[in-house]
Amino acid sequence: MNTTGNKFIAVSYKLYTIEDGERELVEETTAGRPFQFLSGFGLTLEAFENQIVGLEKGAEFDFELTKEEAYGDYEDERVLELDKQIFTINGHFDRERIYPEAIIPLQNEEGNRFMAKVVSITEDKVTVDLNHPLAGCTLNFKGTVDESRQATEDEIKAMISRLSGEGCGCGCHDCGGDCGGGCDDGCGGHHDHECGCGHCH
Repeated sequence: MNTTGNKFIAVSYKLYTIEDGERELVEETTAGRPFQFLSGFGLTLEAFENQIVGLEKGAEFDFELTKEEAYGDYEDERVLELDKQIFTINGHFDRERIYPEAIIPLQNEEGNRFMAKVVSITEDKVTVDLNHPLAGCTLNFKGTVDESRQATEDEIKAMISRLSGEGCGCGCHDCGGDCGGGCDDGCGGHHDHECGCGHCH
């Protein structure tokens, strides 16, 4: 991995979805709890990073990402019915973690990990939605660059360590509970790796 030129970036913004000409605020970060990431590690949407990485501290931004640049179309085939017995512990269904609207980690036969939203639960089935919550949406980011500087050697080493499996590498967020809990190790969300932390996008 070429880490030359990796930057530490912190941004505060409002994120809107745009559907049929209507805008809806879905996430907001502040200068006190910004979205933080290191560029060049693939943790953010590529189109988002490309818009931000060249901006200086204090710069304002207002840009849109098409659904193709963001999370693609909503796909009905990514809504699956799974056997309820998959979610049992010691012979009992895991009601504490598996309930409608819950975001849960899953793993396929190849060992790939991903997050899913529980849609419904019946007597013998659990229906889950593997689509990203923002699939099918045009995204509009409006905000300010709070910090933009070269990442330190320690920050880069820590990120490589997290990506190698010693941590999830996710940071603080305030996304309304759609995608896991927050932590304080400082790289932020907008990621495509599937640990279930960070922001909703």
